[in-house]
Amino acid sequence: MPSTVTKATLKAVAHAPRVRYAVILAGGSGTRLWPLSRSSMPKQLLALNGRESLLQETVRRVLPRVDPHHVLTVTHVDHRFEVMGQLHAIAPELADGVLAEPVARNTLPAIAWAVARIAAKDPTALVAVFSSDHAVADQRAFEQAWARAEEGAREGFITLFGMQPTAPATGYGYIQAGDGVTRAGEQGVRRVRRFVEKPDAAAAQAYLAAGDYYWNAGMFVFSAQTFGEALKEAQPAIHAAAEGLAAGAKPLAPLALYEPLPDLSIDYGLLELAHNVAVVPAEMGWNDLGSWEAIYQQKAKDENGNMVQGEVLAVDSRYNLLWSEQGLIATLGLSNLAVVQTRDATLVCPRDQVHDLKRLVAAVKANHRHLTEVHLTVARPWGSYTILEDGPSYKIKRIVVKPGAKLSMQMHYHRSEHWVVIAGTARIVNGEREIYLEENQSTYIAKTHRHRLENPGRIPLQIIEIQTGSYLEEDDIVRFDDAYGRCDA
Repeated sequence: MPSTVTKATLKAVAHAPRVRYAVILAGGSGTRLWPLSRSSMPKQLLALNGRESLLQETVRRVLPRVDPHHVLTVTHVDHRFEVMGQLHAIAPELADGVLAEPVARNTLPAIAWAVARIAAKDPTALVAVFSSDHAVADQRAFEQAWARAEEGAREGFITLFGMQPTAPATGYGYIQAGDGVTRAGEQGVRRVRRFVEKPDAAAAQAYLAAGDYYWNAGMFVFSAQTFGEALKEAQPAIHAAAEGLAAGAKPLAPLALYEPLPDLSIDYGLLELAHNVAVVPAEMGWNDLGSWEAIYQQKAKDENGNMVQGEVLAVDSRYNLLWSEQGLIATLGLSNLAVVQTRDATLVCPRDQVHDLKRLVAAVKANHRHLTEVHLTVARPWGSYTILEDGPSYKIKRIVVKPGAKLSMQMHYHRSEHWVVIAGTARIVNGEREIYLEENQSTYIAKTHRHRLENPGRIPLQIIEIQTGSYLEEDDIVRFDDAYGRCDA
């Protein structure tokens, strides 16, 4: 049965004092932008629009209206430390608000957990929910739409952002808007008449012509109280589990409590069942960056319609996406293709088939699993490392540490490490000793020894690390102290 809201609830919600919170959804499997995205580094953790990741851009977008102490970010446990590190680089308080799911259960359980934690502190809070993998070109328009959405939330509505369609797109869900519920009428908050799944081309063209259909951007604003009441009626099991998770107050959800939750989106599991759902029409240069085709459409093209990133030479080639992370891509006579080259994998496919990339990634995973999981070069808050070579019992890395940055105080159970400085100066804690090393100097780190690497200088520190041992994966790290919030309590 659809949820209902009493007049008393509406009046109480509308007049209660409000504190603003934001929930950032940072899940993802890393398949839709393969080979650039991997399971260990999905697209929201990549820098696709500049020097910062999409997650960092999202957080910077919300901070003008939300105190960093009031931002909760929900991610998968596998990405927890990377998310915490990226957020810590913006504001240390943000790392304290990271919640980690032990298994992926879609958007509704993730949002329910975060909102339950907020409601436990402040049931009258205004909560805005945003995905971490969207691009927004117009910050002012974004904030204005958010403010209008809050007007609906104050009146007891779960209020969505509806993006003004610019083309008959078939890759988005649509929202049909009804009557206005605020003084601004059609420019303000409007009731949702219906939700429409991703349409075919003819239906999308009809929606564009009708003028009252909007793209569903997956952004919401509501009061914690309104959301909790709607969730309790529509999905009582999720509501009960979320309250249990909030009572536990731990940043990592217990598997026994989280795994039984249904795999449900907020659209199917709540919004399409509720009567108090509204939409705010908005134009803010929004793009969900959900595929290589979305990247192509968003970014600038050359005179031949090619979207070019990195070292590319295109001759007699038109309307291609050509993206090189390392090395030269040279094309001759190509049209309407996506070519993406990383150091260890290359994608070549027609642009009109990138929507089916999940099928290709599944085939790659069956034969070359590591190519779907990790990159050879991995970004970290303190710099990066690149795997130069590995074998059954050894791995060779080049580690680059930014000036003034340092790694965590850590140790390994199964591997030893030999460090050789090739550029810069290193401050190293090795067991009970603290030493400084310069170019061509080295040290040996025995397994189970506490150690830390730091760059005290003004130029990037580069070292070659040779690992030896019976197990060389990244999860053999015990952190005792970390500047980027990646330690367990």
